[in-house]
Amino acid sequence: MSAPFRFPRFFVTTPAPCPYLVGKTERKVFTELNGAHAAELNDALGRIGFRRSQNVAYRPSCIDCSACVSVRVITKEFQPNATQRRLLRRHQDLEVTACKPWTTQEQYDLLRRYLNARHPTGGMVEMDEHDFADMIEQSPVKTFVVEYREPSRGGRPGKLVGACLTDQQADGLSMIYSFFEPEDTARSGLGTYIILDHIVRAGRAGLPYVYLGYWVENSRRMAYKARFRPLEKLGPNGWRRFEPDQRELPLG
Repeated sequence: MSAPFRFPRFFVTTPAPCPYLVGKTERKVFTELNGAHAAELNDALGRIGFRRSQNVAYRPSCIDCSACVSVRVITKEFQPNATQRRLLRRHQDLEVTACKPWTTQEQYDLLRRYLNARHPTGGMVEMDEHDFADMIEQSPVKTFVVEYREPSRGGRPGKLVGACLTDQQADGLSMIYSFFEPEDTARSGLGTYIILDHIVRAGRAGLPYVYLGYWVENSRRMAYKARFRPLEKLGPNGWRRFEPDQRELPLG
């Protein structure tokens, strides 16, 4: 007999400076994911805008701001634009593997290069090996680390140039966190390519969505998500299509 489902208890964090909008504070509501029904709960919460971090599901619950909007790509209808098609061709030689969520030194070294180059003042820059292991390995749901490597040579794996911590939910892939080689000019656009690859993977698996997390209209850091269409956003009346303004920013 399976364990009975227990309605989760929700908690609220202490307000803290917003990482996306200057002068704003953020507050989150969260609950633990544990027990036999953790995956079902995570699926249900994901459909109403929650994200997973280790064994916790959370979403913004700010008192005076609703700028953070959950967005997802409709995989069946997605058609890459000309720039995205070029990226798919440029990186088609990469060897992609969905690995079990166990950390490696190679992954951590890549994360450090990525954070130091792209987010030197961000909250994750102080992450050490133990923090990284917790982020990757503490998952109560179906989780993978999707690795992107240069072509293997002589039977030896190629260099790791990208990775993404990814949850497989009942209705899609949820991209928890991706990182990639930041200074390799021959591999420009890796961040975009990783998202494109997830859209292709979800489509092949018959999964209707790729969850991209939160989009903030006036945040430069979030603008890249507008490039993947058709997009849906979560609002008071559920998920609806929308057409955010695209900004001419360098490819990630």
